[in-house]
Amino acid sequence: MTAPRLSLALMVAPLFAQQPPPPVPATAVAPPASPVPSAESWFSGSIDVGYTWRSDVGGSFDAYRSIVNLGSGPKLIGADFTILDTKHRLFDEIRVRASGWGDDPYELFHLDAKKSKLYEFSADYRDIAYFDFLPSYADPLLARGVTLNEQSFDTRRHLGSYRLDLLPGNWIVPYLAYDRDSGSGSGVTTFVTDANTFPAPNTLSDRTNLYRGGVRIERRRLHVTLEEGGTTFENSQNIFQSSTPPNYGNVLTPAFGGQTTDLTSLLAAYGVRGSSVYSKGLITASPTSWLDFYGQFLYSEPNTNVHYQQADTGNLLLQSQLLYYTSQQYLVSAAAKLPHTTGSFGTEIHPLRSLRITQSWLTDRLHNSGSATSANALANASVSEQMSALLASSLVTNYNQAELIVFYDVTPKLVVHGGYRRVWGDASDAVLPAEGLVSADEAKLRRNVGLGGVTFRPSQKLSLKAEAEVGSSGGAYFRTSLYDYEKIRAQARYQALKTLNFAADFTAVINNNPTPGVNYAFRSQQESLSMFWSPGKVPGKMFDLEASYTRATVYSDIGYLDPGTLQTQTSLYRDDAHIVTAVFNIKLPGRAKQAGPKITAGGSLFISSGSEPTSYYQPLVKLLLPVDKKINWFAEWRYYGYGEVFSLYEGFRANLMTTGLRFTQ
Repeated sequence: MTAPRLSLALMVAPLFAQQPPPPVPATAVAPPASPVPSAESWFSGSIDVGYTWRSDVGGSFDAYRSIVNLGSGPKLIGADFTILDTKHRLFDEIRVRASGWGDDPYELFHLDAKKSKLYEFSADYRDIAYFDFLPSYADPLLARGVTLNEQSFDTRRHLGSYRLDLLPGNWIVPYLAYDRDSGSGSGVTTFVTDANTFPAPNTLSDRTNLYRGGVRIERRRLHVTLEEGGTTFENSQNIFQSSTPPNYGNVLTPAFGGQTTDLTSLLAAYGVRGSSVYSKGLITASPTSWLDFYGQFLYSEPNTNVHYQQADTGNLLLQSQLLYYTSQQYLVSAAAKLPHTTGSFGTEIHPLRSLRITQSWLTDRLHNSGSATSANALANASVSEQMSALLASSLVTNYNQAELIVFYDVTPKLVVHGGYRRVWGDASDAVLPAEGLVSADEAKLRRNVGLGGVTFRPSQKLSLKAEAEVGSSGGAYFRTSLYDYEKIRAQARYQALKTLNFAADFTAVINNNPTPGVNYAFRSQQESLSMFWSPGKVPGKMFDLEASYTRATVYSDIGYLDPGTLQTQTSLYRDDAHIVTAVFNIKLPGRAKQAGPKITAGGSLFISSGSEPTSYYQPLVKLLLPVDKKINWFAEWRYYGYGEVFSLYEGFRANLMTTGLRFTQ
């Protein structure tokens, strides 16, 4: 991120003296001032603008950008204001919120506009910079002293969402909406051949448009939404490799015949284009005082077309024929249809004042069929070979879930609940003619889950809550899915004093998959304690403190096949982390009818041990100083320090200083 060569200037208009008014005759009596403002203010809120300076980043600049990614330059740090049309012509009210504008990695803008009984309009826009180039990640060349993340990205993503509701407040409300998600950038990916994998630069771009409209029917006991919509989708990637010097890839050991492979040039590109239309219906109703129910149905049928072309040269190997070739031309065209049906239904029954029963059912069915044609031309100094193929593929998944939970108020202070969840489904895929290691596969999902919990409020100051979920499976789609597991969560809230609050949380997940060939074990546990102290006769008037401590542990053990040797290996990961956060706010006395200076100090730290021992420090100090009733000056210092014990080259440190003005009305 480069710092723009811009500066921030503040211009202050001078105040001019006025001639004093003529004296009031003794017989004249001035009318008392009206307590009602003469005119309603059309603008209220605040705007923060400033400038940020970043010191030179010590250590890995790529790691800094992957984790922090803040730079120097002028900023719209934040805005939150309301504009009123006092004459109610085009609108009644416009509300605006924005933050992070000025080349920050996450820029946000939100707008709400409305006119009573005519329309309500909302707009959301986010601009996200996604940079990921941690040197130690996805780097088979690290042992050779090469730090190259072979799955890295430097992209920007733009997300916009816009909605218009017509005739709000009526029992029939038509609406229109549009959503857009697009991204572009560059990075590094891998070009995979039979005997080697070659890292190469690439460019990326994608965009998705969603158009939808419908009508909401809103009655006191009934709500119905009917919606029709459609999407368009585009995704493109280009991979390229220059002719010199040769790319020797990740494997230097000789292949068949004692030869090594290399890539001298590559130009590959794929384009995916898709579209879909869908229908959606939603209903919620309360036909009686003891019964509520809801239902939802969604049907869509996406269509996708894929085109891929590849031209490469080098010394490459086709293992199925033990053939070395020096040039290749490869073309693929594919198409797929994917009808998708989702439905859900649920009820909530209150047969007794102290008894509540909820039940729900969900089904999701996806049937995908596709076909592809390919043409592959290989050549070397003595052989030229043409190959073509026609493939047909299918994917079918069916997922179902049913759940029943009973809540019972034992006493006004004690509520217990228990329930049962059943999950089942099946999935199958096939590729014809047979291709690769597996051309057809089937899997079944079977899971029984017991649910339980208790909520206890012995007094207004103390609240205790605990929940547990225990599941047992007879099949799962993925090796790391929940199988035989337990989930536990407990929460406590205690108000020791009017000015002092404590909160404690505990969560734990234990998952095991004993299936031969998987033998997956996973443990995760987290305990946290937080407090908020705001002393004084008027809480928070002079001082407040917010602090928290979290201890988190993760353990994972699973077997896998080494892609180079197809031998069984073990992936063992563990982490033990401590996270501390504390923020002090000190408010100093100010002048009459004006707030005084405010000082904020604190920060957070993260320290972990285990497979990847890591430390991360982020202290901060902030000063807010009133200039007058409507202008405040602020300054902020932050420090970012990151380090890894086993990857010292990934550590970094940086200072950021921000100063600016807050305008309020």
